[in-house]
Amino acid sequence: MGVLTALAILAGLIVVHEAGHFFAATWQGIRVSGFSVGFGPVLLERQRRGVQFALRAIPLGGFVSFPDDDEESTIPADDPDLLRNRPIPQRALVIAAGVLANLLLAWSVLVAQGLVVGIPAGFSATPGVLVAGVQSGQAAAASGLRPGDRILSADGVNLGGGQSAVAQLVERVKGAPDQTLQLQAERAGQTVTIALTPADVSGIGRIGAQLQPSGSEAFRRAKGPGEILSQANRDFASLTRRTVEGFVTLATHFGETAGQVSGPVKIVEMGASLAKQGGSSLFLYTALISINLAVLNALPLPLLDGGQFVFLMLEGLRGKPLPEKFQLAFMQSGFVFLVGLSLVLIVKDTSQLAAVQQLLGR
Repeated sequence: MGVLTALAILAGLIVVHEAGHFFAATWQGIRVSGFSVGFGPVLLERQRRGVQFALRAIPLGGFVSFPDDDEESTIPADDPDLLRNRPIPQRALVIAAGVLANLLLAWSVLVAQGLVVGIPAGFSATPGVLVAGVQSGQAAAASGLRPGDRILSADGVNLGGGQSAVAQLVERVKGAPDQTLQLQAERAGQTVTIALTPADVSGIGRIGAQLQPSGSEAFRRAKGPGEILSQANRDFASLTRRTVEGFVTLATHFGETAGQVSGPVKIVEMGASLAKQGGSSLFLYTALISINLAVLNALPLPLLDGGQFVFLMLEGLRGKPLPEKFQLAFMQSGFVFLVGLSLVLIVKDTSQLAAVQQLLGR
């Protein structure tokens, strides 16, 4: 059920994103020919008012198609309702609407969290630091550290609990490149000893693990709509800032952070785990993935909304569109890159699944 819940959330986020493009176009009277979830061969389809609504075989996104892209379209090239014949501001709205839809959804989910779960009322910490995830091939994985382990002490020093425990362990790791730390951890009710040697990355210790406080967050009923909106605004701003910072770090320190990039398999695995926990976790997961989807699509890369927006800006500066051959080459190279990257991430994330690791005897 957890996996199905995570898949349903991801599918819903894709639908919302594409719906943003679709409704921004139809609201302005722009012709639309298709609304697809997924890529490749059509599995299911339905025609409604001249629009093909389709579910396709490759679940790596979705798209809204326009008659402009169909060489066999019978619509005259000078039809004023074709997307390419509309003013730049109208086309810009269609392009930006997917990103805006995901951001609006994320904010709405955080408001719903305040209504359903309540307002955070403090963190009930338990001793130790929880290992939320471990990257394959990194120091944490090599030491035998596993997701779900609760690290209680490092070199005989108890870590305590809460965020301060996480900060203390992170500082010890950063200050011990190529030095072995003796960790005491709790795993499935038993205490285990782990020898962890952080890798030396530019003089700083790195282990390739996601760490978080051990415990649970308490919630209370909101005092009114104003408190719900204020909390949603704070959470939305925090999640958006952290997401943007993450993409900036990836771009500026690619060699050090590329291993942390996750694909759809890892995202579903994380969502399935959070779905089992229930409470606020699933709300935050949905909001975070929706914001990530918005920021990712805003990047100026081929096939993404940001790349289309760059084309539109250049058209506005030049007074005419870029040559079609250039646009086609740009899009084709982007398609090869994004599909290749997706396949690499799927293989990498699948190989790190616990079931696969057990099958391989690791």
